[in-house]
This record gives sequence, C-alpha cells and structure tokens, in this order.
Amino acid sequence: MRASLRAKAIAVCDKKISQKGEGVGLSFYAFFANKNDDPALLMEAATWWIQTHALDHFEKATKIRMMIAEGQ
Repeated sequence: MRASLRAKAIAVCDKKISQKGEGVGLSFYAFFANKNDDPALLMEAATWWIQTHALDHFEKATKIRMMIAEGQ
C-alpha cells in the first residue's frame, strides 16, 4: 500500500475512533469519498483489505490502524 494511502487510512481511523470510540468499525470504503474519482487507489485498498488480508467487510478501526501502522 502506497504511503499516501497509508497516511490517509490512519487519519480516517483516528477520526472515526475519536468520534465514535474504540469499538467503531469501518470498511475500506471509509477511506474514499462517495465519488469514485481514483479507481486505481480504490482497487489498491480493496486488494490490501480483501485479497492480502482476507478481512471482513467491516473491521474495528483500531485493528486496521494497528495493521497499517505496523506495515502489514
């Protein structure tokens, strides 16, 4: 996952956690606007989420943040 996507994903996780608490879940779609303006980046996130890590559609933001921060 490219550095810019990692940074954005961590920021989104941090925001969701601060707004809704440690138990909040999210999907990789949370990293994007409702408009698909960068399909390659969306596919990169989807590949990381679905193919690389076989994650469920919704996962805890704390788990995703930890995985990304650790470089997984």
